[in-house]
Amino acid sequence: MLPTLTKLHHRIPKHTYTNINHIVDPSPWPILVAVTACQLLLSLLHYFETGKSWLFIFSLAQFSGFIWQWVYNISVEATYEGMHPKRVQRNILLGMCFFILSEVMLFFSFFWAFFSFNLAPSIWISCTWPPAQIQLVNPYSLPLLNTVLLLSSGVSVTCAHRCLLVGKRHLFNLSLIWTILYGVIFLCVQYFEYNYTQFTISDSVYGSIFYLLTGFHGLHVFVGLIFLTLCFYTSIKRNFTKEHHILFICSAWYWHFVDIVWLFLYVFLYVLK
Repeated sequence: MLPTLTKLHHRIPKHTYTNINHIVDPSPWPILVAVTACQLLLSLLHYFETGKSWLFIFSLAQFSGFIWQWVYNISVEATYEGMHPKRVQRNILLGMCFFILSEVMLFFSFFWAFFSFNLAPSIWISCTWPPAQIQLVNPYSLPLLNTVLLLSSGVSVTCAHRCLLVGKRHLFNLSLIWTILYGVIFLCVQYFEYNYTQFTISDSVYGSIFYLLTGFHGLHVFVGLIFLTLCFYTSIKRNFTKEHHILFICSAWYWHFVDIVWLFLYVFLYVLK
């Protein structure tokens, strides 16, 4: 049986530093997540180009498993091993801020490419944007539904945080389930949209940018769902308290980032084009 929160288990660290409260043991999960992320990107491009999804599904399952194990190990270090005092929690939040900032810059580069062709179309696409041969997606059909779903998920994850702060664990779990459900439906709707879109990633620069932006955003939604599912599992084990729920804070921040990116995508990629 794992020790309780009041009986933290301290073990001899596998490093030469003496302060075990700030340095954790080496982990294989970061490098495995990085390698499988590259594999996932290549398999995603393969799926866009050929429509064959078996390699993408395999890479996605592998990527999900590694992320789950990595975050679960961090949760165990914090909950049962006493490795995350206040100072470490502040550093984790700071690291999450820098991570989200790096993701902002990633999408900024994608939007830079989009606006580069949008505002000054090349002669190779007849100086028109979007290109004449592209049959656009109706912004008031499936994309609008996905917008409503993500905005609703942002409200539910905020409600979950409020419920956790006041000690209403049942409502916290319920709000978290709704958030996860909204995210799953969003991905299903996006998959349905991909199957019925009239252009592919190889259909001019518009197709490349469209699938790059929406595909990467969908991948971020999937990663956010992994975080939220692990938060739900941790809550079921009653390892969240009003004072110590750093995993959920990071997950909520990441989910709000995903919501905001989608709003930009919907306005500029679907509505304004």
